[in-house]
Amino acid sequence: MTEAAAFLGVETSVLGQRWVGPDPAQERARDALVQATRLPHAVCAVLARVGVPAEEAQRFLAPALRDLLPDPRSLHDMERAATRFLHAVRSRERIAVFADYDVDGGASAALLLVWLRALGAQATLYIPDRIAEGYGPNAPAMAALARDHTLIVCVDCGTLSHGPIDAATGADVIVLDHHLGGETLPPAYAVVNPNRQDESGELGHLCAAGVVFLLLVEANRQMRLAGETPPDLMALLDLVALATVADVAPLIGVNRAFVRQGLRVMARRERVGLRALADMARLDTAPAAYHLGFVLGPRVNAGGRLGAADLGARLLACEDPAEALAMAERLEQLNAERREVEATVRAAALAQAEGRGLDRPLVWAAGEGWHPGVIGIVAARLKEATDRPAVVIALDGAEGKGSGRSVSGVDLGAAVHRLERDGLLLKGGGHRMAAGLTVERARIEDAMARLAELLGQQGAGQSGLSRIRLDGVLMPGALTVEMIEQLEAAGPFGAAAPAPRFAFPGVTVRSVRRMGENHLRLRFDDGQASPVDAVAFRAFESGLGPRLVAAEGRRMHLAGRVEINSWGGRQRPQLRIEDAADPVV
Repeated sequence: MTEAAAFLGVETSVLGQRWVGPDPAQERARDALVQATRLPHAVCAVLARVGVPAEEAQRFLAPALRDLLPDPRSLHDMERAATRFLHAVRSRERIAVFADYDVDGGASAALLLVWLRALGAQATLYIPDRIAEGYGPNAPAMAALARDHTLIVCVDCGTLSHGPIDAATGADVIVLDHHLGGETLPPAYAVVNPNRQDESGELGHLCAAGVVFLLLVEANRQMRLAGETPPDLMALLDLVALATVADVAPLIGVNRAFVRQGLRVMARRERVGLRALADMARLDTAPAAYHLGFVLGPRVNAGGRLGAADLGARLLACEDPAEALAMAERLEQLNAERREVEATVRAAALAQAEGRGLDRPLVWAAGEGWHPGVIGIVAARLKEATDRPAVVIALDGAEGKGSGRSVSGVDLGAAVHRLERDGLLLKGGGHRMAAGLTVERARIEDAMARLAELLGQQGAGQSGLSRIRLDGVLMPGALTVEMIEQLEAAGPFGAAAPAPRFAFPGVTVRSVRRMGENHLRLRFDDGQASPVDAVAFRAFESGLGPRLVAAEGRRMHLAGRVEINSWGGRQRPQLRIEDAADPVV
């Protein structure tokens, strides 16, 4: 089958990418949507890409949680778990919450703590130390919690924790998780997980906080049936949104509504912990999905990465402004330390991976003494740099602990789980986009070779020339704040919902200005409409910066994402340049 012609004829761009545009079927669907809905071409291009019919366009652009929220009881063990949880609350039992140390775990724990507090109840929070205890429940901690509590709720962990849950003698254990399940379930009172092997998988895109929220929906339903007044769940959606984006959960289905509604809640700045964190990060605009994933999320994560495991969860559940400010300051310090540690490990890992070759289905690196708290971030950076799944392993003695990140269309969690079943790993698990593993030092080469083989069978590393997918062309005169606001209604954008990218063909580059060491700001026009502002971040880390500087006064194709620049109290449309090319003559 012959490959379609490159978009605008760009076979190789400034960044060495082939430009790929919408296929003819998408273009026909876009044009039909424009006629039926009278929405801008750019908005209809995104709707056509995701297959939204004209009659569903308005509902898609304004997703209502009530329309998309699934019945919690469609998940195995959900009704049983909620009934037991409510019984513990009503009976004033001692409840413990055992959570993972990342954003999803912290937000999941905070959901339960805040909901319980609204009913005058409390719970003991326990988050394991990443280095001393590792991921998930461990037998000593579970046994200790069971001595003082009659109910333990494990969030964002526990599905594979047979031994540790068995050690919780005398306590009931409820698991609220989303990681890939094994062939058998642990001996818990209830295991609620959309990725259990006996589930349909229809809700497999939920993160743990989404599962916890559904438990609270079911608990509220049972309370109303009993004539009781339940806590307000809509006010908790900021925590669900934060976890959904930070855990790279696909922004499809109910996840879209979670994030859209959660961002509205967050914009009210009523949660003191998130307000303190946003102020510490100098976030002075209404939050978007980007801020959840790249501004707030890393700061919440910083505690779990560098030794203050429960700090993020406690901040998210905090009600005291002074205490929240102190915790936010500490997380800001830890995040700065994390950046320094990450930079060192990233440089070493990239050099090692390059020496091994970046043209294989898997990119991986292993190093002595690498901090386990940053290997997941470094794996993400390797994945972004190579467009391939990546695994980074921290070696310590006879073992290595690794973290992996995947690319769209490649299920890393399933492959890692397969390696564990085959005996190549001591421990392994995760979900489609992220996974963790423990491996014997002597078996790393064999394990990574087999993992590369499994990922290659899924198509990893077979994309050939790097591509940038564009949703169509825009002309400067069509770029307005109003149009971008309509375009943002097709979001939020993130995992499984890539942000729309457009090409501005044959525009003239004007007034190029360097910002700092690596960034670039410029203006461009087409000779007919007013000039458009544009920014190219980290442009001088590649050949993009020098080429744009040299192009001043000349015509170029520019490509990237459109956004609203709110600097100085004024809103202006802006192009975030991600690539450029010379017009084909």
